[in-house]
Amino acid sequence: MTPTEPIQDFGAWLQALARPSTLLELVVFAGCLAGAWTLVRLWRGAHRPPDSIWFGDRVIDGVLFPVLSLLLALFARWALRETLPLASFRVLVPVLMSLVVIRVTVRVLHSAYPQSQLMRVVERSVSWMAWLAVVLWITGLLPMLSLEMQSISWTVGGGQLTLRNIIEGAVSAVVVLMGALWLSAAVESHLLRGATDNLSVRKMAANALRALLLFVGLVFALSAAGIDLTALGVLGGALGVGIGFGLQKLAANYISGFVILAERSMRIGDMVKVDGFEGRITDINTRYTVIRALTGREAIVPNEMMITQRVENNSLADTLVVVQTKLQVAYGTDLPPLMQRLAAVIAAVPRVLPQPGPAVHLSDFAADGLELTFSFWINDAHNGQGNVRSEVNLALLHSLQEAGVEIPYPQRVLHQARAATGTTS
Repeated sequence: MTPTEPIQDFGAWLQALARPSTLLELVVFAGCLAGAWTLVRLWRGAHRPPDSIWFGDRVIDGVLFPVLSLLLALFARWALRETLPLASFRVLVPVLMSLVVIRVTVRVLHSAYPQSQLMRVVERSVSWMAWLAVVLWITGLLPMLSLEMQSISWTVGGGQLTLRNIIEGAVSAVVVLMGALWLSAAVESHLLRGATDNLSVRKMAANALRALLLFVGLVFALSAAGIDLTALGVLGGALGVGIGFGLQKLAANYISGFVILAERSMRIGDMVKVDGFEGRITDINTRYTVIRALTGREAIVPNEMMITQRVENNSLADTLVVVQTKLQVAYGTDLPPLMQRLAAVIAAVPRVLPQPGPAVHLSDFAADGLELTFSFWINDAHNGQGNVRSEVNLALLHSLQEAGVEIPYPQRVLHQARAATGTTS
């Protein structure tokens, strides 16, 4: 029984475990783990890279630690194969292999789909399957189970498909898709790092690259499973007919999403108003756009609506937004000095920009007094407009009270008819 073979005789294996050399094997294995931990800790440095697949949240929960541990254990097993009757390494090496598979799956899925609950189910399923494969390998049942699965077959088209081919294809598909997701997550992280005004374009490129890599990975996975790829031509034709009739709205949303990201008419962070809903764009996906109002409510708007309907974008040219408020003063008020004073009062309010400065206009001769309109500019509309308008109104009210300027109440003139004389007063 060589060190690379599964355990066939449990009695002989248990006798090998009872030998004193097993303790030396465990010490060597512990040294491999300690060496891997030290290498990862030195490589990571004092500051861990954010959302790192290799390093994880701690030293031992990334991909790099089990990979280095496995490489060191394989090297130790190779170095000791001629001097010691290896027993514990027959179990420890498959366990490390299973741990590598689990760590890669968990970290890649967590990085690619951080909020998906379905991915949690996939992670647990892969973990159970990996540990089950280790148990079957250690107990020697895996070769026998493989032969039994090879005997179960179906005739598909002109070929023969066995249960073993299906399982091997599924494993190959998982490996290829994990590699595609890993590569797309790394490229997306690199593209989005440090993005400011071109964040939307980088996100479009990241989404397109992920879709391309997943498609290529799916093609390789289907080929590994023994599926004839010529059948995809018929499937593609049927899918095209389905998109043309039943999925045209969904296809329109995806195409509109790429148009929005490509032409940059709307970007993440813009203040927009669409279909009566106003807020800040927090995310642009390939199917929908997320708009968050200042009240905290979020609207998921299909991308087709963002293309076909009128959208007011307050941040397309720049982030400057004009805010207005009005009040009335009594007739007979000396307006020119008052208007200059009130403009200076508005300019002193925080968040009001000095350039372009506030403006005061006599907008109307109202029934109760002279109506003044105050216009001022802000460049942080995402922080709200009602609060800065309230601060300006309070400053204006305080200034008018100090100056003794009257804010008129509604006034009405009544004429009473006298029935006896026919005159009025």
